[in-house]
Amino acid sequence: MKIGILQTGQSPETLRPHLGDYPGMFEHLLDGHGFTFRTWLVEEMDFPDSPHDADGWLITGSKHGVYEDHPFIAPLEELVRDAMGAGVPVVGICFGHQLMAQALGGKVEKFAGGWAVGPQTYDIEGRPMTVNAWHQDQVMLPPPGAQVIASNDFCRYAGFSYGDLGWSVQPHPEFKDDFVRGLIRTRAVGVVPQPQLDSAEAALGQPLDSPAVGARIAEFLKRAAGRANI
Repeated sequence: MKIGILQTGQSPETLRPHLGDYPGMFEHLLDGHGFTFRTWLVEEMDFPDSPHDADGWLITGSKHGVYEDHPFIAPLEELVRDAMGAGVPVVGICFGHQLMAQALGGKVEKFAGGWAVGPQTYDIEGRPMTVNAWHQDQVMLPPPGAQVIASNDFCRYAGFSYGDLGWSVQPHPEFKDDFVRGLIRTRAVGVVPQPQLDSAEAALGQPLDSPAVGARIAEFLKRAAGRANI
């Protein structure tokens, strides 16, 4: 099964040489499930020709806001709608979660309550899961027909299911602790309050449920693609 990674941002240049970029993180997260991968750097307007160029799509995180005026936002929203309309499953992570919601009629805003950084515990499909997070923007209004599948006190709409067509979550199962530590020490300085960064870094090292979230993503993609081929 071919998974098309729609890359909407890049990891910081200072971290990339030794910690990698987002597509590689997702390939590692989904390793062992029989997938092959191709990446389109949509942030730089590199788009597939058709929603059928992959058997399933995965939209990455990004430093951008989905409500900002970037050239790639509108065509990516259109691709989400086209893929789901054609029965090709779509997964969204963080920015991807928000982009899918916005494309389908939801509303995303910069959250007045601040940032979520580092390990966060969510109720995901009925069980508590701890996953690294990195965001201030949140979905504030779900799109019509979306089922809430993940939530916590800080982020009410932390995950959506769109039946067999889409699945998305706000946290980052692909982010390992060393990458989050790198973000804390580089990208976050002067952006996120320092006491929160100190607390987040101190919380690193606890057991994460990222592999379970990765397995759930793989299960969704396989099942959805299988039903589309019936």
